[in-house]
Amino acid sequence: MKAMFLSEQNGPFRTIDEFVDGAWVSLIDPTKAEIEEVSAEFGIEHDHLHAALDIEERSRVTAEEGYVLILVDVLTSELRGGQSWYATIPLAIIIAPRGIVTVCLQKVPVLAAAESGRIRSLATTLKSRFAIQLLLRSAGVYLGALKNIEKMTDDAEINLRRSTRNRELVDMLEIQKSLVYISTSLASNQRVLDRIVRTTIVKKYPEDDDLLQDTIVENEQAIEMANIYSGILSGTMDAYASVISNNQNAIMKTLALVTIVLSIPTMIFSAYGMNVELTGMPFAHSFWGFLIVVGFSFLLAVAAVVIFIRMRWF
Repeated sequence: MKAMFLSEQNGPFRTIDEFVDGAWVSLIDPTKAEIEEVSAEFGIEHDHLHAALDIEERSRVTAEEGYVLILVDVLTSELRGGQSWYATIPLAIIIAPRGIVTVCLQKVPVLAAAESGRIRSLATTLKSRFAIQLLLRSAGVYLGALKNIEKMTDDAEINLRRSTRNRELVDMLEIQKSLVYISTSLASNQRVLDRIVRTTIVKKYPEDDDLLQDTIVENEQAIEMANIYSGILSGTMDAYASVISNNQNAIMKTLALVTIVLSIPTMIFSAYGMNVELTGMPFAHSFWGFLIVVGFSFLLAVAAVVIFIRMRWF
């Protein structure tokens, strides 16, 4: 899908039907025809337009003849086990003389925010600043996701305290997997930002330096948060794996004790239920024999319960 947008500095952000210089062309899971069209319009190699369509593509900054390719990982979501979890996919930002092109497999939150005009002072005519603003917004999306992961972890911990199932532990594993994706992507994005700062590949105006520094700070903060949450989650999972095992052991112990208590009257009733002569059977000819046997079995069971309680097994 191809969409085109245009905005001047401090001007309205609007959708356009025909390309003009200074516009932003957004390609979401583009077709072969759309790639051919954009390649011919901007003089961009097909391989660079296809780069963001490979989820294994590494983040990098490449200066080509006439344009600059910035490839970073951005946050998205995917279904795993019937639930939505965080994942990352590549986003290509191509700064060309006639405009700016972005390529991605999905309409990720950072692109949705740009298209809807939620990014302040976003101007497609200021191409370098536009790219930096997208990177800044991407870092902000990561920070928001990490705060949400913290809440998800707290909820999972509450459920784990009283759980004897593996479902809550599997949820923690999925959270940890999301953190691995986020940490890896943030680290590779940081290398891209460092290169943009060190080199003149991306032409920057003096006012863009503060924006770039803000982006680096946001990205570094996200990296620190991801590392902290990952360490906490790893320790929590180890602890609660033992908690689940202890909960199951406690249930099994309780069931074993109940079985022992119930087996005492069961053995007595089984003896009286045998098809033998009544001679020699205690209380066999007594009017109160049945109640005596039942009462005696009950007293033995109660005595076993008292003993177990004194031994703190219950």
